[in-house]
Amino acid sequence: MAKKRVSQNQAKKTKSNSVTGPDWLYNQGLHLIILGAISCLLYINTLGHTYTQDDAIVITENMFTKDGLSGIPGILSNDTFYGFFQVEGKDKLVSGGRYRPMTLILFAIEYQLFGENPFMGHLMNVLFYALTVIVLYWFLLYALNHLKAERKTLAYSIALVSAILFATHPIHTEVVANIKGRDEIIALLGALSALLISLKAYRLKKGWQWHLGAGLLFFVALLSKENAITFLFIVPLSFYFFTKAKANKILAHGLPFLVATIVFLIIRTSILGFDFGAPSRELMNNPFLKFSNGQYIPLAFQERMATVIFTLGKYIQLLIFPHPLTHDYYPRHIDVMNFGDWRVLLSFILYLGMGIYALFRLPKKDIISFGIFFFLATISIVSNLLFAVGTNMAERLAFMPSVGFCLIVGVLIYRLSILKKSKLSMWPIGMAGLIALLFSIKTISRNTVWKDNYTLFTTDVNTSKNSAKLRNAAGGELVVQSRKVSDETRQQQMLVEAEGHLKEAIRIHPLYKEAYLILGNAYNYLKRYDESVQAYINALQLDASYEEARNNLAITYQQGGRYYGEQLGDLPRAIQFLEQAQKMRPNEFETNRLLGVAYGIQGNPLKAIEFFTKATEIEPNNADAWFMLGSAYYNIGQEEVGSQYHQKAISIDPEVQQRMGSNQGQ
Repeated sequence: MAKKRVSQNQAKKTKSNSVTGPDWLYNQGLHLIILGAISCLLYINTLGHTYTQDDAIVITENMFTKDGLSGIPGILSNDTFYGFFQVEGKDKLVSGGRYRPMTLILFAIEYQLFGENPFMGHLMNVLFYALTVIVLYWFLLYALNHLKAERKTLAYSIALVSAILFATHPIHTEVVANIKGRDEIIALLGALSALLISLKAYRLKKGWQWHLGAGLLFFVALLSKENAITFLFIVPLSFYFFTKAKANKILAHGLPFLVATIVFLIIRTSILGFDFGAPSRELMNNPFLKFSNGQYIPLAFQERMATVIFTLGKYIQLLIFPHPLTHDYYPRHIDVMNFGDWRVLLSFILYLGMGIYALFRLPKKDIISFGIFFFLATISIVSNLLFAVGTNMAERLAFMPSVGFCLIVGVLIYRLSILKKSKLSMWPIGMAGLIALLFSIKTISRNTVWKDNYTLFTTDVNTSKNSAKLRNAAGGELVVQSRKVSDETRQQQMLVEAEGHLKEAIRIHPLYKEAYLILGNAYNYLKRYDESVQAYINALQLDASYEEARNNLAITYQQGGRYYGEQLGDLPRAIQFLEQAQKMRPNEFETNRLLGVAYGIQGNPLKAIEFFTKATEIEPNNADAWFMLGSAYYNIGQEEVGSQYHQKAISIDPEVQQRMGSNQGQ
């Protein structure tokens, strides 16, 4: 009888503690449809976009990817960037190199099936993203649904709200709208799927096949991007929070993840080696440098730590209020910071508070504590605290950590909605819907910026005004696109605009050889040849082996010589430029021909003969060269020799005399 009363009391207590919601809240099928639809519809406007940003490195200019299926062995046996640079060493510009073959294999398969087709690349990104959102929902629902029968509302509410916020968050646009961002998607998708399977294997007491599946999925995640390794902490953390497993069981279920990691590290090391190399002294590959006395030196420890702490705060700010967004946080968009800056101190206090709360609530298995630990663990590897990642920060690096953020918000929304204890209040859910709507509007708008490189660079440069890399990129793209414009006035405007960006890039980064190169190109197209020459010389002073700058310098000397001679009639200047071009490329036919013409017009037929003779040696079947050589001999009174060369020219091309004019002219 006493036992029966206890049971009835427990039932009453359960009933009083339970929270009920509308029927649709428990309709998992409906939720999956909503999440899939939202994820796809938000990014449907990216399907008509071209390749952008780093897509060239992994797709359009990667020799292994473009080989399709036959390129897969090369992808598996080299650094991720080797197929782009195709030169030993350049693929390791960032310390440690990169080994992320999984997404390159996917790109190679797409290239084999569809060729160079950005539509398919964007479509696959959207589909993989939608699947990731659904798996996140499944994981959260399954993880939370074990918490007693009356907590069913908690599980569905938090899982649905968190997944919707994740699906709509604008900070994810860099990952989804940029095809290259698939490495982030597959890494999270594989890691979450592995964790979900591992939890199911524990609760359903499944056999080794499930553990093998979890290990293989996690291995796929690691092969996509190294930051998946943080799940070595997330997995036992999840078992602690969401199961009653003892330590030995937690370790046993974590073993497949550890084995996958060891195998991955062995493969990675066998290909990339142990040597991570010294930190780069190039600002674009190492943001923790400052310019002093004509060279770059490492930041002081306190400067580096203050800068890192500031960027960590910036991630939280963008997760809470994602505006403005930019794809580029390179130096000096994020400037060198110090601990006297209130923003650094605020970020430090915020993270310290998060850490203290998470530790304090750990024994209580507070879900917010789990969300904080998830965020801190996954952000740590890309924070620059442990090692440099090549940039101050990037929105794509917040993709995995944003799971923790969205979960925390989902929990807070739920706690607001159960203040009445018995019935779920809908106004907090409505507030979450409003946030998701605002996020969606921002996401759709932000997607349009990723249309192509021109739109991306010229838009984001207005946000990242102090980024040397983006200034250089915007200038370079303006130069490229100006060549496609038929309106000469507009063309000139674009080149002048490019000049401004490139000068700013050099101001920010005085040793930026690429900026000097592109500035030289802009001046060349503007026919400001003296400035073009100086820009190329500056680039070569920074790197004497810079072949592209050397080639462009030779071309500019030739084009400048032609311009000064033909357009301005300044023969001395023309000859000066042409002789420099000839010195750099002695076997360039056109340069020797132009020198012959210039000296002939100047009244120096012997020098004209010298260069016309050289021209005929370079192209012995060129009728124009022989005819000009003949004319030069006429000009020194050797008409018989001149006639012979004219006849030779006519034998090669009977129309040469008509084309070249009088046998006395040049």
